[in-house]
Amino acid sequence: MIQVNKIAYQYPKKWTSASAKDNSVFWKFSLTLEENKIYGLLGKNGVGKSTLLYLLAGLNFPRQGKVLIDGDDITERNPMTMSKIFIVTEEFELPNMSLQKYVKLNRPFYPDFSDEILEKCLNDFEIGDISDLGAISMGTKKKVYMSFALATNAKYLLMDEPTNGLDIESKSLFRKVIAQNMTDDRTMIISTHQVHDVENIIDHVLILGEKKILLNKSIAELSDEYVFELRDPDEMGNVIYSENSLQGTSVIARRTPRGTETPVNLLLLYNAVNNGKL
Repeated sequence: MIQVNKIAYQYPKKWTSASAKDNSVFWKFSLTLEENKIYGLLGKNGVGKSTLLYLLAGLNFPRQGKVLIDGDDITERNPMTMSKIFIVTEEFELPNMSLQKYVKLNRPFYPDFSDEILEKCLNDFEIGDISDLGAISMGTKKKVYMSFALATNAKYLLMDEPTNGLDIESKSLFRKVIAQNMTDDRTMIISTHQVHDVENIIDHVLILGEKKILLNKSIAELSDEYVFELRDPDEMGNVIYSENSLQGTSVIARRTPRGTETPVNLLLLYNAVNNGKL
């Protein structure tokens, strides 16, 4: 379990004790992330999605409060604690070396590293042996890095905009690879603007606003409470939020006791929350 307990965080150049509350990215911010879930972390630009992931990964430290990984303070950077976490950042570079050498150098940091998972993920992404990681395209780098991340068997896998730079086919493969490698003791947090890329794999939605969580609900809870469907303009009873589209009027409405369950429209949900309708 990951516990974020009343943290405050400001970017270093902006930190002053007098203006801490007003200028902070997070202020007395708390959040609990449970095991065996795939979280979709959504929010507008600038609200701190990437910063939150860096705090969870121990790359940034809170000014106040604590981030606990299975009860251990992440700021202590205990090697066993750090081996439970892997973060795939939005932008990164890979060194000018072979994939084989890269794996050999980095696998010792992850006691449960699996060559079998690595090989399977690379095969699913249709990637063969690579002699120079630094020379391949960004899309291929992302697929290689995500394959390595999954092969670490890290208990907490954090991904920041993982589908940026991937083509349509690769995005489909990404969803397949993630679904196949989710285990009962693993937690994934995927931060993205590309909501359609994660719509069918996440089971919990977090929508981050300025210094607070706007929505923290499972897909099951959302499906139980609401229906997401197209309606005619004269059938707007129980509607909470609506948007016009070429296909008709997309709505979120309260689900009646005998109402049929519908898939969650993640983009419609996101827009409704940010417009203060949910």
